[in-house]
Amino acid sequence: MPAAGGLGPPGCRPPGSASRADNRHDRCVTDDGYLLDNAQAEAGARFGALAELFDPWTHRHLLATGLRAGWHCWEVGAGSPGVPAWLAKRVGPGGRVVATDIDTSWLTTTGRYEVLRHDVAADEPPGTFDLVHARLLLTHVPQRDAALAALIHAVRPGGWLVIEDADPALQPLLCPDEHGPAEVLGNRLRGAFRTLLADRGADLEFGRTLPRRLRAAGLIDIAADAYFPMTGPACAVLERATVLQIRDRLLAANLATEQEIAEHLANVAQRPMDLATAPLITAWGRRPPT
Repeated sequence: MPAAGGLGPPGCRPPGSASRADNRHDRCVTDDGYLLDNAQAEAGARFGALAELFDPWTHRHLLATGLRAGWHCWEVGAGSPGVPAWLAKRVGPGGRVVATDIDTSWLTTTGRYEVLRHDVAADEPPGTFDLVHARLLLTHVPQRDAALAALIHAVRPGGWLVIEDADPALQPLLCPDEHGPAEVLGNRLRGAFRTLLADRGADLEFGRTLPRRLRAAGLIDIAADAYFPMTGPACAVLERATVLQIRDRLLAANLATEQEIAEHLANVAQRPMDLATAPLITAWGRRPPT
């Protein structure tokens, strides 16, 4: 979307705001805008990096639910086409995949999945499903309790909910091996990014609460695990796209200077740095059969 460590497209807008069709600048925050806007040019690079980093992890967990031909699936806050297109191949022509977001501009309509503009915290779910999945979404939704309740309500009896969200407070560093000035600068800018996220209502400790929340909602067969890459080309692509997207916000809040941002981007591009993401915590549970 939505996001921690450069993560995540949103899937909501503030209560009472117009739809994305009426106002392209709607956001799922309560002040002056979602930090990582899907309308920005860098969003494409960010989506590509997120797919490279996390899609294999996500696919493994979705397959573990028993995903098969004929299932009906809802991909919430989809952002880009990678996961819904993958789901569509698995469920085949006898199944159904609905991909929703408040900004669907990156979601190509291939004919194999449906695309709907949707506010997860305010709109009714688009049906009931065997599998409901959201990645890097709820951390950024101020009305996250209502949004999670809506997702659970959309799961058919016996169906599965899989929620993946970041927990930047659990691992707050861009460079866990802080061995030089480039890494020190990177970690300081990552801290500034977390400040901007918190100021816009993001819950930087949300990921760790997912098992408890699913249990409290009455789901069964609950489990969770976590993953975060610590180095690789996609980490650098994600960091560059994220910094470019928040550059003006950092400057306006006096959290970084032009020189520091330029130096950090040069370090990411030119130096062998081990860059990490915030942990992606995946939690899953099943709605009890009736």
